[in-house]
Formats: sequence, structure tokens, C-alpha cells
Amino acid sequence: MTTRRDFLVTAGVAGLLGRALPAAARGVGQPTPPDAAGSNDGPLPDSPLAGHPEDVARDERYWRRVASRYRVSRRPINLEAGYFGVMATPVLNAFRRNADRVNREGSVFARREYATYLDAARRRTASFIGAEPGEVAFSRNATEALQALIGQYRLLKAGDAVMYADLDYGSMQLAMNALAAREGAEVVRIELPEPASRESVIDTYQAALRRNPHTRLLLLTHTNNKTGLVHPVREVTELARARGVDVIVDAAHSFGHMPLTVDDLGADFIGFNLHKWIGAPVGIGAFYIRGSRLDAIGNAHGDETPEQRIDGRIHTGTTNFALMMTVPAAFDFQESIGIPQKAARLRYLRDRWVSAVRDVPGVDILTPDEAGMACAITSFRLHGRGSREDNAALARALLDEFDVFTVQRNGLARGDCIRVTPAIFTMPAEVDRIAEAIRSLASRG
Repeated sequence: MTTRRDFLVTAGVAGLLGRALPAAARGVGQPTPPDAAGSNDGPLPDSPLAGHPEDVARDERYWRRVASRYRVSRRPINLEAGYFGVMATPVLNAFRRNADRVNREGSVFARREYATYLDAARRRTASFIGAEPGEVAFSRNATEALQALIGQYRLLKAGDAVMYADLDYGSMQLAMNALAAREGAEVVRIELPEPASRESVIDTYQAALRRNPHTRLLLLTHTNNKTGLVHPVREVTELARARGVDVIVDAAHSFGHMPLTVDDLGADFIGFNLHKWIGAPVGIGAFYIRGSRLDAIGNAHGDETPEQRIDGRIHTGTTNFALMMTVPAAFDFQESIGIPQKAARLRYLRDRWVSAVRDVPGVDILTPDEAGMACAITSFRLHGRGSREDNAALARALLDEFDVFTVQRNGLARGDCIRVTPAIFTMPAEVDRIAEAIRSLASRG
């Protein structure tokens, strides 16, 4: 039976999508209404964790309940969820309570009690990825985490090489360049195939490692921030390890997005975010160093922490106490949904718009449909229009004409693209809108 709350959510989204709003009409968004009980705090009722993820992904009544836990603007339609993950209302409320307490109790709390909360956040994060607490340290974001792993890597020497791909995050490419320059090593930059497949990605890395036997360090992105390509990290890591190559994995976009453990990835060094797909307050990332490999990463800035402790690998100074205290609440909410169920829902939303435009003449979808190679994030470009100017204009047209917010990505060997990323509160009608927009824009030639 459809409740009044269900009707309001459905009708509100449908009304929004009925026609594009003029640019001047945007600005004040319409938040998602609370659930039928009048509260959008607390755990989700009747969470179908026991259901098969593919079946749960299509349960629109359930996902409307999930959406009701987010107070988000739907004008414009935000399909740029890859930037950061907004907090669900239970997490936001916990953050506000924690901030109030920290502000009220001041340094008495920070000096006497905060360490207990920090330890709880570390243990919860480590447990989530199947690591030991002593193998995890917090940063302010994945970029800072990966910069620590790359910049403090101390096994590189003159004559060695570092390797990365065109799809790797720009800041991480720069960090690899800086490391190589400092140590007198070579930089090997490879181009990944487009469109890609599991086999072609593995073959590309295998060939590159064979051509460059002096490679010592490989940067490998799990879920790519430009196209959403999910790399076969474990397979590539095994190829690298067999040749004596260390691998640093950028898991900024996969942590909390899909099921993931350190054993799944197989790498000794991993950087990730908690404010993207885990939905913690903005300003927290972390890194993992396998306990037996701590010697490969030096301490930061002359830190005198004993080298058998990971804490010396990063020193951020005073942290946001309330943010760290809120980490367990963010995990609680995401795990109440279920990470496999969440991953299936995001893939369902992605497949819905991609399947509607993949065969449209003039549209290039840059991410394959192959199982395990795609996630929420997928990018496209109009055929032959890979310039920065073309894609900037395309992003403006999507927003101004169709009320859909996306983001342009650059750095790909074959040209810029538009990244499309739904969230777990995104409704099917909203991804239908971008499919409609792409078809219309492609038809203009």
C-alpha cells in the first residue's frame, strides 16, 4: 500500500523531472520529506539485508525509505555524488551532538577523553576492511593519505622506475613524479585501453611491467575517479609482486562504495576516503600499511614515533574532534543498508541510464558493462568531442537546459569527458533525466 509519504516523495521527484527548470529558478532545493513516522533519524526499518543484493536494488519502496534519511536538494539533480558523500540525517545529528559536546567541554574533553573516541574510530575502520587497528592511520582525505604513502616510500633508488596510468588521479601522478625526481628514478606513464575490459587492463599492465623490468613502485587505482573503471587490482598486484614491484592502491572511490577488504585487494599500501561513500563528515581519510611492511614507508617530517607504530607516518596536528567521534555513526548507517546491497543499487542506477544511451549514435560510454568493471561512476563524451572546451560546454548544457549537475574530467589520453555519479538517495527518474538529456544533445550533431 502506498503511504502518503511515499506518494509525496514519488510525486515530488516526478514533478521536478517533468520539465527542466530555467536557471534562475534553481537555488533553493527541495529536501526529501521524512518518512511516514515523521522522523528521518535512527536505523532503517525493515532493512532487507537478507535479500539478494540484485533484488534489493530494485525495491523502490525500500530505497525511498533510504532517501528519506537524507535532507538533500533535488534542484538541480545532483549526479556528482563522487565529490563527497553528504551525511545521512542520523550521522549529521550525531555530528552536531559531538560538536556541541566538544565546544562545551573544550580542552578538558580533548585532553582526557578524546583518545578513547579516536581509538574506537580506528578500530571500526580497521574492522571494516579486515585489517588490524595498528595497520590504519587517519588523514584529512585520500589525497593526503596517498601523498604520505608515495612521498615517504623509501625503497626507490636511482635507476629504478615508478609507473602509473593516464587514468590515475592527477595529484597522485604528481606525487609519483616528485618521488622519482628526488631519487633519480624514471617515470613510466601508460595509457589504459578505451573501452576497457578486464583482460585488456591486465594485459596492459603485464606488458608494461615486462617492458620496464626496473620498475619498483606501481600506483594502481581501484575505482577510477575519471571514468569509474574498476581495476582488477588483485590480479595486477600479483603480477607486480612476482616482479618485485610494490603497489600503492588508490581506493578513494571504492571504500564504502562496494565490498572491499585488504585481502580482496592484496596490496600492502592503500589510501582511502571516509567522507565519500561512507558519508562521514568532510575532512577524513585514512591509509593502510600491512604490518610486515611498515619499514617501506618512512616517518613524516622527522616524527620520532617508534617505527613499529604506524602513527609516525602522518602528523596532521590538531584534528576535528567531533568529526572523528562521528565515524562510527557513519559506519552504522551504511552497514544498516548493507554494502553489497548498496553496491547493487548504485550499479542498477548506473546501468539504467547507460543502457538507455549506449547505442545512441555519437555517444561514447567510457566504462564497460562487464561484471566487476563498473560501479556508480560512469563517464561519457560525445564522439569526436574530447576537448576541454567541448566538455565544459556539455556540462553547462546539461545544467542549464536539463537541470542536471555533473562534472567534467580531464587527463584521459583520448580526451576529456563528463562524469555521472548517482548516490543511494538518487531516484530512477533522476537518472532517466540524464539519459533523456544525452539523447537530445547527441541528436544535434
